[in-house]
Amino acid sequence: MPDWGTCLGSELQFRVVGGLSTGSIYALIALGYTLVYGVLQLINFAHSEVFMSGILAGMLFLNVFAGGDQTVAPFLFVVAFLPTMAAAAGVAVALERVAYRPLRRRGASRLAYLISAIGASFFMSNLVLLWRGREFENFPRSIDPAPLFNIGRVPIQTADIVVLIVMVIMMVGLDRFVQRTRTGKGIRAVAQDVETAGLMGVDINRMVTITFVIGGMLAGAAGLLYGLKFGVMRFDIGFLPGIKAFTAAVLGGIGNIRGAMLGGMTLGLMESIGAGCFGNAWKDVIAFVLLVGVLMFRPTGILGEGVGQKA
Repeated sequence: MPDWGTCLGSELQFRVVGGLSTGSIYALIALGYTLVYGVLQLINFAHSEVFMSGILAGMLFLNVFAGGDQTVAPFLFVVAFLPTMAAAAGVAVALERVAYRPLRRRGASRLAYLISAIGASFFMSNLVLLWRGREFENFPRSIDPAPLFNIGRVPIQTADIVVLIVMVIMMVGLDRFVQRTRTGKGIRAVAQDVETAGLMGVDINRMVTITFVIGGMLAGAAGLLYGLKFGVMRFDIGFLPGIKAFTAAVLGGIGNIRGAMLGGMTLGLMESIGAGCFGNAWKDVIAFVLLVGVLMFRPTGILGEGVGQKA
């Protein structure tokens, strides 16, 4: 039986902090699903491997500087955002060029996109399997795991604070980019009506490419943060976080940037608190129960507003 007094009492602060941190990673990955769906009306199920490529790129970069104890200086972790985000963006663009653009030129059905996405996902994960093997690899440590400070009796880890800060910066930056810049307006125009946007002079292919670049960069940042928080890398490590990020995107409103943030945070909190009440074995179950519940009672999500509809 759940120990409600513990999970909703003495452990609640600890669960909230951990849930917000994990939810931030879900939110950053969910933005890739949301942006691509908003522009192309397709679910990019290979986005989980773009996230995995971010973990891999971050690990490889930091390994160059890691000492025998697998630690690196904290400033190198900050520097690692550049190659990690660039590598994940490159993977995302290659994915769009190879798996999606030929189908778009032929006016293929959404089922064809879905099959292509699943095939690309399996291809990329198995490519990394052949290269790196199936064993877990340790992600270099860059930040002291000791608590930064305490809130009451709850130790607040530095990694959790870093994850939250990076998420807020990227969320605000993306929201301002989409709302205020000329390119952002072009993305919203394509999301609202691709044919009319083309007639008005918007370069559709360029907007789609930029969308995949942005989604890939955010997934790369999420991958680096995941490596910081959990410290492991494996060829299939993107699968479960990718599915949960998709759940977060649907929960907040697929195609809605702010909804992705809300959905990721909500899912992270529910998972963390649920794991405290029912045990860690129920953590993944909670995510999928939330997904089914949202699809049944509010299929448009909490906010239910697409990229192209935002003023």
